[in-house]
Amino acid sequence: MGTTAMATTQAYGEPWYWDKRYSGEWGPFDWYQKYPSLAPLVNLYIPRHRTKVLVVGCGNSAFSEGMVEDGYEEVINIDVSSVVIEAMRKKFSDCPQLKYMKMDVRDMHAFQSGCFDAVLDKGTLDSLLCGSNSRQNAAKMLEEVARVLKDRGIYILITYGAPSYRLHLLRDMNIWTIKLHVIEKLVVEGKSDKPLRKLTDPIPLDNNGSSMEDLLGKNPDVHYIYVCTKVSRDICS
Repeated sequence: MGTTAMATTQAYGEPWYWDKRYSGEWGPFDWYQKYPSLAPLVNLYIPRHRTKVLVVGCGNSAFSEGMVEDGYEEVINIDVSSVVIEAMRKKFSDCPQLKYMKMDVRDMHAFQSGCFDAVLDKGTLDSLLCGSNSRQNAAKMLEEVARVLKDRGIYILITYGAPSYRLHLLRDMNIWTIKLHVIEKLVVEGKSDKPLRKLTDPIPLDNNGSSMEDLLGKNPDVHYIYVCTKVSRDICS
């Protein structure tokens, strides 16, 4: 990776980087996957009705809009960029199911503990892990996500990080039960090949995630989806 690319990724945790990016980006952009491709999994774990969902690092993604169109009734969106939050507030000013707030995912004190049924993260943890003080920032984020979730609440992490890079971060908290799903990365529209694995079928997890290689082979071209259910620390210990 060149010096310029390294400098850019290290800025992913900084508000000024995202303000600058969104100032010049007008159309919606979805990291990794769009809502229709992930809808079967979201529907499997998150009920549509009487459910309060938090989307962290929302950017100008159409994902939350897709959730509302699919019947979700309360989707709160946060991002560290004031530029994108203001733009999204204006765009969806007539949609009461969608709310946008400027907030740092590492400090969500504006939300009471245990106030969300589900938290969705599509690339935000990955962004923090690219920046400086990555492990410390990732730990702060995960602690806050756990805090704002209700007991038995669901944290869905969509990431490029394989189990060998992500499981220890999640398991170190001693507060989640974890299921792993995979989805192939976005391909040319119209491709009709059989999926590598059915999205809604979890992959058995051993201690280090190596069981995945037995099913998918080494370095599969997929995004990893960790479905984490919040449970008591006493139960996990």
